[in-house]
Amino acid sequence: MEEKRTPIIECRHVTKVFYNQEGDHLVVDDLNFEVYENEFVVLFGPGQCGKTTVLNLITGLEKATEGEIIVNGEKVDGPSPKRGMVYQTTNLFMWYNVMKNVEFGPKVRGVPKEERRKKAQYYIDLVGLNGFENHFPIKLSGGMQQRVGIARAYCNEPEIICMDEPFGHLDAQTRYLMEEEVERISSKEKRTVVFVTNNAEEAIYLADRIILLHNCPTSVHKEYIVDFPRPRDYVAPEFLALREQITKDMDRTL
Repeated sequence: MEEKRTPIIECRHVTKVFYNQEGDHLVVDDLNFEVYENEFVVLFGPGQCGKTTVLNLITGLEKATEGEIIVNGEKVDGPSPKRGMVYQTTNLFMWYNVMKNVEFGPKVRGVPKEERRKKAQYYIDLVGLNGFENHFPIKLSGGMQQRVGIARAYCNEPEIICMDEPFGHLDAQTRYLMEEEVERISSKEKRTVVFVTNNAEEAIYLADRIILLHNCPTSVHKEYIVDFPRPRDYVAPEFLALREQITKDMDRTL
């Protein structure tokens, strides 16, 4: 008998309405899904469908209008260092060098300097930035800045890492490189990851499971288990077949 897994994230009948002078805007409508420990889940859907709002609800940056989000048995009611975030724009501290950016979370939590420096160096090495510790973000390429953002998120040792289209603004070649890097890092440094994208190839390359969302107001349309061997081949027949299927299914969500 297959062992029943306990979800680390539970979205239960989540609805989100934004209120403003122009009227109410329903963005998330009765959203239900679960994420399990060390699973890499991709939230996939058309642009402006509500994916970022879902991430903000999971991290506690937004509060649900109805329903609830449970993380490790506790209801999410605000931000927590247990839930890290990597943004499309890096949001690095431009006045800090790479080392100070990466060690920022542990520093805020009061981790002693020697310990946090050692931890930060580990993640700087992990993302391939050894030798750039004293560089400031303005001197780094877009891909390197995202590596800093990823190292910073991991260094804070959250239970969950949320990534909001982190490679959306990169050129195609750098994007492919960063996808390979995230796959490598995730294989070595196991964490529960919720990753947002509107790129089908990126979703299939990275995900253990893909959740296809409806257009705004968003809810779950369909799920796909991606059990291809890693690292994945973008032109393998099974990869291309799933890409075609997901693309067709997304057209039905519009």
